[in-house]
Amino acid sequence: MSDKLAEFTAFRQRMNERILAEDNQVVRRFFALDTQTYKAGALDVKTKEMLGLVASLVLRCDDCISYHVAQCKDAGVQRDEFFEVFSVGLVVGGSIVIPHLRRAVDLLDQLESGAANDAAACADHAPA
Repeated sequence: MSDKLAEFTAFRQRMNERILAEDNQVVRRFFALDTQTYKAGALDVKTKEMLGLVASLVLRCDDCISYHVAQCKDAGVQRDEFFEVFSVGLVVGGSIVIPHLRRAVDLLDQLESGAANDAAACADHAPA
């Protein structure tokens, strides 16, 4: 995991816990609804995460984009699929999406590089 993504993930988790510790049913219910939305149903998790990534690109929410890029990667989205998702977000959102697309691709590159580095590290320590 890239340092940037690890920092983002830790911040997100810490602040979610802090927010959910408050006695506010509306916030708690919204967070629960968000969690339920991305569970498998008629659509699988991979598809739902790709939809979330498109919406995040169109809405130009960098935190959301980072989250959904990571979730898509975990759900098995391949690079060519990412670029089709990016294409939909770009066409729907227009040229204003381009700066957010750059950050999304940068994060994807980091995740793929980290995965390659993790695999290399495992191979270095694999028994002969």
